[in-house]
Amino acid sequence: MRIAPAVASDAADWVAMRTALWPDGGNGAHAADIARVLADPGDTLNLVARSDGNKALGFLEASLRHDYVEGCKTSPVAFLEGIFVWPEARGTGVAGAMVAHAEDWGRQRGCTEFASDAALDNLASHSMHTALGFAETRRVVYFKKAL
Repeated sequence: MRIAPAVASDAADWVAMRTALWPDGGNGAHAADIARVLADPGDTLNLVARSDGNKALGFLEASLRHDYVEGCKTSPVAFLEGIFVWPEARGTGVAGAMVAHAEDWGRQRGCTEFASDAALDNLASHSMHTALGFAETRRVVYFKKAL
């Protein structure tokens, strides 16, 4: 397996994996986001994992957050924005290897905390986070009211 920062030649596979993770990003939104990040990654890390045969296995997106991050005491915080591994590659260490790269990236930028979030009902994500060494800090439901 090879894990490397995403490049333009990864875009089609990256769009497919983002769409599998976040189906609401269709209509070109994922492709536009990827083009923007490839042009100027800013404070982000975008990884693609590939098999020895060059098949896309998964992706990881992380960022440096300078605002308050729930459950954290420092700033900036390395934040796992998204991670996806195709079902046939799950349980083989792909997610763990990508997270290890992201941890190193965060440390190199002075971070002492690595955070993430997941929807309350996404139990598979909760399990993955726990398996990767994350500890749950709190549960929150946000509300809004139009004025």
